Amino acid sequence: MIKEMKLIHICEVCGKTKIMTSEQAFEEGWDYPPKMGAFGIVSPRTCGNCDMRYTLRMAIQTGRIKGIEDMTPEQRIVLNRIINEPASIQP
Repeated sequence: MIKEMKLIHICEVCGKTKIMTSEQAFEEGWDYPPKMGAFGIVSPRTCGNCDMRYTLRMAIQTGRIKGIEDMTPEQRIVLNRIINEPASIQP
């Protein structure tokens, strides 16, 4: 089951990475599927210390990004990782 698998959790704001289960991530305050949101859907991927205001989701929601051409290289990496989850975050 995916909830019991250890996955690479990557904070899109500070870049922190940690391999853990979804339950461990949730307990540490991470916003990460499947406990928070869903795989493959653009939503925040943050550690327990970072603010969601600086995520790809917020940039899209506030209109700072209207299309892929408006994204920074880092935001494109985040988008690609999210689209390909959970395969893209398997250790």
